[in-house]
Amino acid sequence: MQFIYPSFLFALAALAIPVIIHLFNFRKFKKIYFTNVKFLREIKQETQSKSQLKHLLILLARLLAIAFLVFAFAQPYIPVSKALKVSGDKVVSIFIDNSFSMDAQGKAGSLLDQAKKNAQEVLAAYKPSDRFQLLTNDFEGKHQRLLNKEEFTEMLQEVKSTASVKSVSEILSRQFDLLNTSDSKSKSAYIVSDFQKTNYDLLNAKNDSSVQVTLIPLEGNSKNNVYIDSCWFTTPLQQINKAVLLNVRINNASDAEVENAPIKLFINKQQKALASFTVNAHSDVTVQLSFTCKETGVQNAQLQITDYPVTFDDNYYLSFDVARQISILSINEENESNSINSLFARDSSFKLTNASQKNIDYASFSKNNFIILNELKSISSGLAQELKRFVNAGGSLLIFPNNETELVSYQSFLTSVNANYYVSLDTANTRVDKINLAHTIYDDVFDKKKNGAENIDLPVVLSHYVINNTSHSNIEYLMRLQNGEVFLGKNNFGKGKIYLSSVPLNNAFSNFTKHAMFVPTLYKMALYSVSPSKLFYTIGKDDLVEINNSSLTGDDVYHLKSVTGNFDIVPEHKVYESGTKINLHEQLKTADNYLLTANKDTLMGLAFNYDRKESNLECYDNAALEAMINKSGSTNFTLLSGSAKDLTTSLRELNQGKRYWKLCIVLVLIFLAAEAALIRFWK
Repeated sequence: MQFIYPSFLFALAALAIPVIIHLFNFRKFKKIYFTNVKFLREIKQETQSKSQLKHLLILLARLLAIAFLVFAFAQPYIPVSKALKVSGDKVVSIFIDNSFSMDAQGKAGSLLDQAKKNAQEVLAAYKPSDRFQLLTNDFEGKHQRLLNKEEFTEMLQEVKSTASVKSVSEILSRQFDLLNTSDSKSKSAYIVSDFQKTNYDLLNAKNDSSVQVTLIPLEGNSKNNVYIDSCWFTTPLQQINKAVLLNVRINNASDAEVENAPIKLFINKQQKALASFTVNAHSDVTVQLSFTCKETGVQNAQLQITDYPVTFDDNYYLSFDVARQISILSINEENESNSINSLFARDSSFKLTNASQKNIDYASFSKNNFIILNELKSISSGLAQELKRFVNAGGSLLIFPNNETELVSYQSFLTSVNANYYVSLDTANTRVDKINLAHTIYDDVFDKKKNGAENIDLPVVLSHYVINNTSHSNIEYLMRLQNGEVFLGKNNFGKGKIYLSSVPLNNAFSNFTKHAMFVPTLYKMALYSVSPSKLFYTIGKDDLVEINNSSLTGDDVYHLKSVTGNFDIVPEHKVYESGTKINLHEQLKTADNYLLTANKDTLMGLAFNYDRKESNLECYDNAALEAMINKSGSTNFTLLSGSAKDLTTSLRELNQGKRYWKLCIVLVLIFLAAEAALIRFWK
């Protein structure tokens, strides 16, 4: 046992006072007159014996009363922790888990409300002079300072659910950083959370043994949750008046099977598709929704299911664009290509522009999706630089060589973009021997069930340019010749693609332009030249958003606006060679569809969803947490139940030890009462 104020123990010297009184006061004699003294000797002996016992009991009661009164002032306690510091003002950091998983229901309402109540109980266990930090998943600047009790209580009332999610290692690091700025020798950190398995990484956390850490776990009534995990289109490009297939993955993180639950798709606030799904316990299922786009431009979509009580992941937002036209630029050596004109000029889905090599507007490159080099003899350094920038930013480039190609200029450009290049001219007759049916260009061209590609007559080749193929090459063949050389191949560079043909469009080299494979090959190249923007972003993860083919003029700025709310910010942006990037700096907190605008023009649609890490409600129980604490070897960690009836008392015992001053006061009163009883009733 130890004492908070051991100096009061000097008052035990007061025990001498009743002893002195006993020695002198009880020696006084009182005369008693007897009419008969026959039994005087017997009475004297009996009275003296009983009187001495009574006086000794009274003395003992007085000594004990004084002793326990002194002990009460010295405040005895038994420390619970060896590292306990009970004197001086303390600094305390309290983390409240306000992530969406805390919306689950517990025994006393939502877990977030229970966490707030626990925080108040922690607060009550400390003195008014102690200082406190309130920390949440938002990691806001206002939470990076120490507060008094009144300020802490006011700020606690403002805590609401948030999309932000922080791991235990991040939380402890933030708490340690603030606590170590204080000169106090008594530092404590509390984490009130449901301790989800997806976020609890104590074994990876850096520990500070000077800080006493207390974990207060909360447990929900149910860990069942059904949520939309992700979605994707079957094809990368969506076209007007054409059927679209949207795949939706739904996850069932519960113990029960879900049968025939509905899922809805809304586009621009109108319901476009409805389906039902059945998913087994602790598994997922992919649902396909079919719809047709009736208009071009940005499409703001929302997927919706119904599940209770955790509802933040029942909606999933996505944005995609239905292209009005795909812009194609054909750069010609001399004459325009009749084959290219016949394919693209008459199709309303494409906008074809022909330009001569002698008169090229480089500024127009960024306005096109697909550029075709039609039999240029050479590629100038200026054209090579602009083409490299175009492909790096996400454009697609198709190269048809000239019958008099200057190989050096082509090699210089193609090596600068890490692509294969022309080596020499081969005049031997051959033919295309194989088509890469696994490539996206041909994935829906042939009827694979009927082996439609095996019986077709492939192009005949009279002469061709040999394309080098080294072990370090990243070329992917679309068509291959009988001798294994590439007839038509694809290289990736930056965000874009470079298609390389081994023959010109000249019929003297091959019959490719007249072959049935010409139209679907170039048509699909043009379709896939449109780089689809990301369907969705994740709040808290994706703060950088890339914008292609966009630039500001004058005093124009970018605006990010919510489709359904009043949210409107001017995000920071930076211009890079590959495009423009905007940085949201965690300003966006609500899942929704958004529009990025500049000078009243809508540039693109952006969809943001909440992080699905919170959707799995599996949490560590007390036994598992205790085992992990022991495994980590963190002796300064303590586990308390957030459902304890008297958390304040438990915390006081943990921080101040088991105090016994109240018991001392009770004993003082008992011994004083015993003294009074002895004097009054013992005659």
